Amino acid sequence: MTGSTGSFLSKPGTSRVLVRGVNWLGDAVMTTPALVRLREACPSARITMLCQSKMTELWQGHPAVDEIIPIGAGEGAWAVSRRLRAGRFDAAVILPNSPRSALEVWLAGIPARAGYARPWRNWLLTTAVKAVEGRPRMRKRTPAEIRELLSVGRDSNGAFGIDGSAHQIYDYLHLVGALGASRELVDPVLRVSPSEMVAARGKFLTGLTPAFADSGSAFVGLNPGAEYGPAKRWPLESYVEVARVILNRDPAIRILVFGGGRDVETASAIVSAVGSRALSLAGRTTLREMMSMMSICRVLVTNDTGPMHVAAALGVPVVAIFGSTSPELTSPGSPGRFPGHLVRAGVACSPCFLRECPVDFRCMKQIPPSQVLEALTSILVAAP
Repeated sequence: MTGSTGSFLSKPGTSRVLVRGVNWLGDAVMTTPALVRLREACPSARITMLCQSKMTELWQGHPAVDEIIPIGAGEGAWAVSRRLRAGRFDAAVILPNSPRSALEVWLAGIPARAGYARPWRNWLLTTAVKAVEGRPRMRKRTPAEIRELLSVGRDSNGAFGIDGSAHQIYDYLHLVGALGASRELVDPVLRVSPSEMVAARGKFLTGLTPAFADSGSAFVGLNPGAEYGPAKRWPLESYVEVARVILNRDPAIRILVFGGGRDVETASAIVSAVGSRALSLAGRTTLREMMSMMSICRVLVTNDTGPMHVAAALGVPVVAIFGSTSPELTSPGSPGRFPGHLVRAGVACSPCFLRECPVDFRCMKQIPPSQVLEALTSILVAAP
């Protein structure tokens, strides 16, 4: 690495620290342990989060963040840097690996700039931190490679050599650790206030049939979408089957279907298929409202996507369905420990990390609703 790291966070005069946040919801949740360690390393500093405007609500009230500067949609690096200059920051910790994120803080004239060493941006950093050697990384498989794996039935996880030590959380902890913070793992944690939960319940549950939200209702969340692409989405009919079975088993169960604007049609199809004890929130909530409504759920059944990480960080048990991606890299909560269950088919071509399946989507189709129902039931039985 270049530059001096031992005094990066502790040198005299470091009172204003900028953190350039990542751009995806799930990734952002996985940075929270590093932010907690950063706060511990410089408890008296003012820490400002620079992030895409869609991410600002995630950081509201977070104990490691004092201020949030949003990046507007379409706002260029020059415009961002002009606003940053007014903050007179002493140091910047750059969590994304992109050239653009390093360029923003370089143009702003922040004197100490740290991030992972990457080609085309190292000259923009005063401290370029090398990645941990030998750690497995995500690599998209080619269709030809997938077909070869399927023909011989080889264990794909063995081929990649992925284990829990490769989890993405450790990347962020290693970065701040190289700057003087602790690398020790802490759980990702998010919180919503009681007043936020009351407001969200009032907004989305008022006016429904009285039985829907009475004191005996038990809410189960479903999150059938995934922004990355269809390869991460368990089939719609499987979500419908799970909803039907649990509703038939327990008259107190109510279903809340979560999702963004692109998931409205899918969520509506689930509600139409299972009836009046299900409610679609897809495309209707802000991020904070989604967090508040998830917090009232006893469990969330979800694909590997941002809301999965949010729910786990809120302490909501999750049944996390993995197909094209690797829980060793992006499981919810802390690696090896989180509230809930992981579900995967274990087919030879998984993980492929592709947005769309080039063969027969077996990684998801071979996960039967009964397997998810078993995990879901075990959580509901254990719930207070």
